[in-house]
Amino acid sequence: MSITPEELELLMQEVEREDPIDFADLPFEEHELRSLIANHLCEMADAMESFSEEDKRLSLLAVAAKLVLENLVLNVQLLRQHGVPLSESADALLKRLRKG
Repeated sequence: MSITPEELELLMQEVEREDPIDFADLPFEEHELRSLIANHLCEMADAMESFSEEDKRLSLLAVAAKLVLENLVLNVQLLRQHGVPLSESADALLKRLRKG
């Protein structure tokens, strides 16, 4: 892998400056969670060393798409759980997705 888990953690923190993560009251240290994820992703990347460049891109795109979808679902569930209405843009997006 061309990046170490430690370097990936630093990049994650840099991205978070623009789009912070609300860790709320999770019973874990933010650093430990970042480290866990960075190590896991670097292991995944190492496992794809034998993949073609196209297969690597497709795999990473699939993983990113799954995570974005999971994040969307969790956020909508949290909003519903707390009785918070969706923003107009989120509601419009979901309606558009339902129509196909």
